[in-house]
Amino acid sequence: MLPLVPALSSAPWYAIQVAHRAEAVVATALRNKGYPEFLPLYRSRRVWSDRIVELDLPLFPGYVFCRFHPHDRRVPIVTTPGVRRIVSFGGAPIPVDEAEIAAVQAILASGLPAAPCPYLAAGRRVRIRHGALQGVEGIVVESKTRHRLVVSVHLLQRSVSVEIDSAWLAPAGPPPLRTRVPNAITKHP
Repeated sequence: MLPLVPALSSAPWYAIQVAHRAEAVVATALRNKGYPEFLPLYRSRRVWSDRIVELDLPLFPGYVFCRFHPHDRRVPIVTTPGVRRIVSFGGAPIPVDEAEIAAVQAILASGLPAAPCPYLAAGRRVRIRHGALQGVEGIVVESKTRHRLVVSVHLLQRSVSVEIDSAWLAPAGPPPLRTRVPNAITKHP
């Protein structure tokens, strides 16, 4: 495995679309090439005919995140086995918002059970005041008995939800400025 290139630690994150069920293989290959990669996983309980198993599955199926400079390091990324393409618009890779990646990383580091959920573009924006997710912003989804914080990666039109205590919530300021994501990006189920 190559050491991480120091200049890449400040490079933007990009979403890389990968072949079906190739997320772990691509993440390992990118890491072995020296690229900082991020493959967010969640634990899922599945019932099989003879037993119950717990699996680690990708929060964003079909995608891996990677830090690189697109003007000089695109070829080693796209030639990695299992990589389909770098998420782009008009031929130019679009970086993922750093705050969105940081929020997903904070959710995973908190140890709270997270899971994929439908993408939400509107709702009440909140900031977590206490606990392991302090400072994370997202959209709150309420049900009769519980609250869930939804953090979205707008570029992929995908979201992650985590159950939270309503006492942790505070209204957030205006949403951060970001580049408008074109509608040309294909949604995947």
